[in-house]
Amino acid sequence: MTTKTIDLGGRTVTRMGLGTNRLTHSPSNVTFIRSAVAAGIGVIDTAHLYTGGESERTIGEAIGGASAGTAFVETKGGYSPGEGRPQILRGQIEQSLRSLRTATIDLYYLHRVDPQTPLNDSLGVIREAVDAGEIRAVGLSQVSIAQIERARTIVEIAAVQSHYNLSERGWDDVVDYCTREGIVFVPYFPLRGRHAAAEAIAARRGATTDQIALTWLLHRSPLMLPIPGSLSIDHVRANMAALDIDLDDRELAALA
Repeated sequence: MTTKTIDLGGRTVTRMGLGTNRLTHSPSNVTFIRSAVAAGIGVIDTAHLYTGGESERTIGEAIGGASAGTAFVETKGGYSPGEGRPQILRGQIEQSLRSLRTATIDLYYLHRVDPQTPLNDSLGVIREAVDAGEIRAVGLSQVSIAQIERARTIVEIAAVQSHYNLSERGWDDVVDYCTREGIVFVPYFPLRGRHAAAEAIAARRGATTDQIALTWLLHRSPLMLPIPGSLSIDHVRANMAALDIDLDDRELAALA
């Protein structure tokens, strides 16, 4: 039986998140975010660059200000080469704080390790924001074990986010490392790709293939927290229903 909650950044959250890389700023999407929070979604994941900043602004309008603290929001900065420079990253952090309408970001990822900037410099700025109370917890995205270990000498790392799903398992070693070290692993694009066994299991159980793919991720590690993207509250609820599916040993073997 998989657990339905996890500790992330000092808070207990449901082990199913929401990716918002397609979220634009509109009244209907503001309502959608509020509905997702009311449905019990664990984490809302965004980034400084998503939809030109509209994703963060929509989330801020939906749950920022007086509603702060009702949902766990994680965002990212420093995606493109050169954006890991301290002055640029600092500006992105400040913009995210304004857009999300919050004084403190629950979890902030360095979106990519900048090939043009020493990791110490990029994470040093993020560490300053932690010390100033502007960021509660820190994460990394698309990083090797060696990069995680180096980062941990600079600031505590609460989460690692990478492209991972039934079909894409190139980060298996990082998943195992994070599990051993107590770091939450957040797979993005968790529903991409297809697996014949997942389709067969879904048909037999009366579930969707997406639900089986998410359930497999939840079984893969007790510290796994998927963030499937969606703009539909019905889809969000269907994803959350994966938390109630428990795969047996034979099914897990078929998906291995």
